[in-house]
Amino acid sequence: MSDRDGSGFAWFLAGLGVGAAVGILYAPQSGSETREALRARAEEGREYMKTRARDARSQASEWVDKGRDVVSQQKDQFKAAYEAGRQAYQEATSETVAGPPKNL
Repeated sequence: MSDRDGSGFAWFLAGLGVGAAVGILYAPQSGSETREALRARAEEGREYMKTRARDARSQASEWVDKGRDVVSQQKDQFKAAYEAGRQAYQEATSETVAGPPKNL
């Protein structure tokens, strides 16, 4: 049950942090080289995230545009159906007011 309350995940993260710290301490590079490598990786990660965010924004914009098009089409179809029903109603009521057609 302890895994269900999130403590298992917390221990995983703690182990991950300890492993990263030990890895940095026992790295074969000097401290300045390690820091430079970390900065380079962080910059790569930042650029990757910027690219992914830009792509996500673009995709969301496309979905919004498609949604607007669908709503517009549905609105046009509804208007056409409404007008057809209105016209049919007017024709039906005008026939009943004038009475049935006379046979000669």
